[in-house]
Amino acid sequence: MHLGELDAVERQLWDSFAQGTAVDVRDGTSSVECAVRADVIAALLLGAGADPAPGDRPALRLTGARITGGLDLRFAEVAVPVVLADCRFDEVPLLQGARIRALALSGSSLPGLAADTAQIDGRLVLSRCHLTGPLVLDRAQINGDLDLRNAVITAPGPEAVSAVHVAIRGDTLCTNLAVQGGFRISGGSIDGEFDLEGASLSNPGGHALDAYHVQITEDFTFHPNFRAEGRIILSGATVSAAIGFCGAQLDNAGDVALEAIDVRVARNFDLGEGLAVVGGIKLDGSHIGTQLSFRDATLAHADGTAWSLRLVQARETDLRTRQPIAGTVDARNAQLGTLYDTPDTWPAHLRLAEATYDALADPLVAAERVEWLRRGTDGYLPQPYEQLAAAYRRLGHEDEARTVLLAKQRHRRATLPPLSRAWGYVQDATVGYGYRPLRAGLWLAALLACGAIFFGVHPPAPLEAGKEPPFNAVFYTLDLLVPIITFGQEAAFAPRGVGQWLAYGLTAAGWVLATTVTAGISRAISRQ
Repeated sequence: MHLGELDAVERQLWDSFAQGTAVDVRDGTSSVECAVRADVIAALLLGAGADPAPGDRPALRLTGARITGGLDLRFAEVAVPVVLADCRFDEVPLLQGARIRALALSGSSLPGLAADTAQIDGRLVLSRCHLTGPLVLDRAQINGDLDLRNAVITAPGPEAVSAVHVAIRGDTLCTNLAVQGGFRISGGSIDGEFDLEGASLSNPGGHALDAYHVQITEDFTFHPNFRAEGRIILSGATVSAAIGFCGAQLDNAGDVALEAIDVRVARNFDLGEGLAVVGGIKLDGSHIGTQLSFRDATLAHADGTAWSLRLVQARETDLRTRQPIAGTVDARNAQLGTLYDTPDTWPAHLRLAEATYDALADPLVAAERVEWLRRGTDGYLPQPYEQLAAAYRRLGHEDEARTVLLAKQRHRRATLPPLSRAWGYVQDATVGYGYRPLRAGLWLAALLACGAIFFGVHPPAPLEAGKEPPFNAVFYTLDLLVPIITFGQEAAFAPRGVGQWLAYGLTAAGWVLATTVTAGISRAISRQ
């Protein structure tokens, strides 16, 4: 590159390089862009200029130019900061494998940027940029912030932004970023926050954001006003602070809108406070350090599983959505900690097989909670009833616990063959499967009264005249009713006619009561 080949603007840029002086080619009056050849910029950055004098702080700072030709810095060592602000590039800058001190292209228009495997020692600034082709940062290393605030990237397809295994040693700032196409940052590591507040990601039918297995040392923020068309993938992510979707809008109708399987979050996973989702949410196997919250969220996925919380572990779980959930909530094998919910927003279908919770923030009365369990779609399962009964016992509500366990036996009865079902009705009517022991006493008192009145009016004849003890209608009836204890009345008297049939009935009823009471008490004790 010879100095005689440079035009006036290029010569000004050349002369300013050693001191790092900014060159702004916009005069504010002409609509004609000043052009600077990409070869001139590359030559300066690769050492074609004069050697810096002591005290010089070389840098390339250019504003408002049109960059003609291709800027090719592949595998180059650029030891100075590069600032190309509000410039327009004719071709995609090629920075693959390059090492650059710092790079700022804020406000510029580019047909794309290829910087895979590049190393930026400082910040990479693409704020307010407009890219009409892909931004490629695969396996790049950025030792400062990645700044994409207010940028627009339009490259419809699977990867408008490709940053697979990128390593960012600062924050990733994506406030108000707009992307048409997929945003892929799978396997990336960010030693700061990942901020998508107000961003808009659109890739209908595909992956709006693929952040599979990312590692983030601070917050992963999607609120407020984040919008996405397509699937958001956070599966396998590790976040050392919190994840927040408050006020976000996720739209992937008929499919999963948020896939966050096996995510590990040190603090909160907040999917509430105005979140609106069209599609499903899948959080299977995720570990949340404190609270998983859906409070005040709106979800619509009526034809499938609205939430899948299988094997989720959280210290607290808040299911108080803004309105009833349209679809199924699958919480099988989840550990929900303290559970917050309200009958007004219970889902139409609920799967709680082997799910556990330490406490119910609002336990309600047992009859309401039984209705909650009956929303299950897995058929009869004993564990959800036993889990609910245990929660009532921890609160000291033993009566409510027995009501739940009685409901469990009634649900089970519907699955039994006819003969066993009939015996179940007998146990239910007599002693409430052992959970209503007072009922047996009432039956016994009623039968005792009937027998005593009848035999008091119609005493039976003695078996051996002159040898019988004095007849007592009450103790005679007790002899008939109680199978084990005897008062010597039954063996000494023999009723006839109607009295005989009544004696048979009282004896049979006594055996039924004794059997059901014994079975019920054994069942109740075994569940304590």
